[in-house]
Amino acid sequence: MTAFTFVSKPDSITSELHDYPLLGVDTEFMREKTFFAQLCLVQVAARDRVYCIDPLAGNPMQEFWDETFRKTWVVHSARQDIEVIFQSSGAMPAKLFDTQIAAALLGMQPQIGYAGLVKQLFDVDIPKSHTRADWSRRPLADALLHYAVEDVEYLLPAYDRLGERLEKAGRMSWAEQDSALLLDESLYAFDQSQAVQRLKGARNFRGRRRSAAERLAVWREAEAARKNRPRQWILRDSALLDIAYNLPDTLADLRRIDGLPPKLVNRASEELLAIVARSADDNHEYQPPPAPNEKQKKLLKSMQSAVSGCAGELGISPELVAPRKELSAVIQSGRTDSRVFLGWRRDLIGEQLLRLL
Repeated sequence: MTAFTFVSKPDSITSELHDYPLLGVDTEFMREKTFFAQLCLVQVAARDRVYCIDPLAGNPMQEFWDETFRKTWVVHSARQDIEVIFQSSGAMPAKLFDTQIAAALLGMQPQIGYAGLVKQLFDVDIPKSHTRADWSRRPLADALLHYAVEDVEYLLPAYDRLGERLEKAGRMSWAEQDSALLLDESLYAFDQSQAVQRLKGARNFRGRRRSAAERLAVWREAEAARKNRPRQWILRDSALLDIAYNLPDTLADLRRIDGLPPKLVNRASEELLAIVARSADDNHEYQPPPAPNEKQKKLLKSMQSAVSGCAGELGISPELVAPRKELSAVIQSGRTDSRVFLGWRRDLIGEQLLRLL
């Protein structure tokens, strides 16, 4: 195993990281009992050492972040790690290389896990025995630290090997483009107005019921953020949807909602009833998304056929080139700002898809 150092004062290693242009990075965090993820450990792999950074020690981290954000980060399946880092520090690295994306562009299994990638590239087995550990406890057991180190020690060797293959295939820029998409801050923005999109059951609500669901979802989002507790701990989806559907206007009506905890009713009944009441004054213009018509279904089939042919020639998954969901959204909206029509995809298949549209 690569030598590692447990670091409780992150800013103290800034000078040690200065000469490394590439850093392998992984995080350990907890979010089962909170709204915002709690960053518990940051593992940073340089070429000859791994640093396990303790963000819970209460020591300054700004110089550490400033130094590491200037580097290229090599991360596997980076979205959650970048989200947690962004929430914790307010910033993100200047450049990213996602080894999961790179592997898929070389024809490996889409969404391949880190252990699977290490096995395939280096024939090394990495046990996943601590995936449910409590990373917030201190001191961290040696077994947990060794597990954390294993999660980054192969990232830079994987970058070397994947990068060599990508260069030979002429696809290095593809991996860089797709990795860069994960550095879009809007992916991680906290937007209460979009909270209703998490409620699949509200999709077909109309009129006042839709308005009530939107208002209730915003209220729950704000409460969850204020208390830093999971949304479902504040108000379960099923209960929220029942309130929006039944539109109670009295305390007795509210108490009859299944799954609504009595403590919540006692504490927040006035707020909930006021939210329902205000929905009566909303402009009820929302309409559920229409089902695709026959022409749109035919177009989607033609586009998928073109994508499958392109992916087959490349030896990669069609979903990597243009997911069905994205194609369907393009057809429904008519918008052409999807990633399907940008970068390397535009050159290979985007122009053909635009002609079909």
